[in-house]
Amino acid sequence: MSTQDNGTGLIVLAVDDEDRGLDELLYCLRRNNRVRRILTAFDSADALRVLRSNDAELRERSRAGLSPVDVVFLDIAMPGLDGMELGKVLTAFRVPPALIFVTGYDNQSLEAFNVGATDYLVKPPNAERVDEALRRAERLRKPESGPGTVTPAEDEVIPVELAGTTKLIPRSSIRYVEAQGDYARLHTVDGSHLVRIPLSQLEERWSEVGFARIHRSYLVSLSLVSELQMSSSGYSVRLGSGETAIELPVSRRHTRELKDRLVRSPKRGLGPGR
Repeated sequence: MSTQDNGTGLIVLAVDDEDRGLDELLYCLRRNNRVRRILTAFDSADALRVLRSNDAELRERSRAGLSPVDVVFLDIAMPGLDGMELGKVLTAFRVPPALIFVTGYDNQSLEAFNVGATDYLVKPPNAERVDEALRRAERLRKPESGPGTVTPAEDEVIPVELAGTTKLIPRSSIRYVEAQGDYARLHTVDGSHLVRIPLSQLEERWSEVGFARIHRSYLVSLSLVSELQMSSSGYSVRLGSGETAIELPVSRRHTRELKDRLVRSPKRGLGPGR
């Protein structure tokens, strides 16, 4: 384990089995004023030893109910326990750190999403993307209060591949999701994005955070439902209002549960797209 302390800010653990990859990441981290302390590890076993070490500050954070470190930057292809497997171990911590994957491959972002990644960087990392990832982790770390606040447990990001670039779509920006075979199309006010995730999986993940299945083809954000309409052809919902409004069908089997959830939903009609 090596360490660097720069004053105030985030405590970061960088994990990579290759010297070059680690050096490239450290170059960006050492020049970032969001970072207070940097620790390093050369594989997953080494990372776990660092997190469980007798380091006084890490132990004090754990006793205070915090994660030992704020952020872990993880390479994926490592001998033994790879980065994805280590990520699964870390998310099982009582208070898990933010996970940021740094890899030479751009085709593993969906797996990273399923592990619960805060961000996904393709090697070599640059200072701007590292800062963006740290800013996201910093925002999720800070406790918020007040009505309507989105906490880390309530929000997440979905990585979408666009011409070799990974774009991160916040779940809170999604109006509805449309099933397209084994894929799902995420609809936001700004457009739509196709991801290889079954609608049933998103329904399972998001049902407790304000999304409801209204049809075999649709999952909607309850906070955006402005109207539940009935006609001779059945029920439909209206999302938002004005030029951005859209109407979607509600199947008979989902009608009763949708009505119940709309009554219980405290944020109905307050989300984006209205």
